Amino acid sequence: MSGKRQGSFSFENGEGSSPSLYFFETDLHAQGYCLIAGVDEAGRGPLAGPVVAACVVLSPGQEIPGLNDSKKLTEAARDRLVVRICAEAADFGVGVVEADEIDSINILEATKKAMAQAIAELKTPPDYLLLDAVTLPLDIPQKPLIKGDARSASIAAASILAKTTRDRIMVGHHAKFPVYGFDRHKGYGCQSHMDAIKEHGACAIHRKSFRGVK
Repeated sequence: MSGKRQGSFSFENGEGSSPSLYFFETDLHAQGYCLIAGVDEAGRGPLAGPVVAACVVLSPGQEIPGLNDSKKLTEAARDRLVVRICAEAADFGVGVVEADEIDSINILEATKKAMAQAIAELKTPPDYLLLDAVTLPLDIPQKPLIKGDARSASIAAASILAKTTRDRIMVGHHAKFPVYGFDRHKGYGCQSHMDAIKEHGACAIHRKSFRGVK
């Protein structure tokens, strides 16, 4: 990391005027960091299925029109954007931790493990991490951003990749366990899902340690 300095950002925790979605990446590139990976997850809250993390590295100056927090986009918009992200990003990776391991190590540690897996999938290790409100035990400079998927382009791209990947996994699980409706709610605890658990019990991909399942 010689020749690079740890910068202090003037914008913290959403105070003041909102910066551009590319503010953090632009500032870090100006400091000399080249491979800045945005990291985010999908699936911390559901009662079933894996937690999925993704990281995305955008090239300096690269912009992908339409990037936003994945939760604010329609499924069709996410599907369009994920094609562009995978085709145009400098690098990307995905990590998946399944329900049984979530039960074993808890959801926070499973989320961090999935994030570390996603970072390890990159072709070249990043020299800076932007994360959505999480800090990882990695020897890489990093900055957790509250609501980072709405404040950083690379985190937003990671959120889209993570959510799209997880949604497709859950649609696949629906074919194996159709009584639960995983294709509709993706494992979240809506009333129809809760009713199905009461009627049929938990299946192999349910998180047995979660309230509403156990």
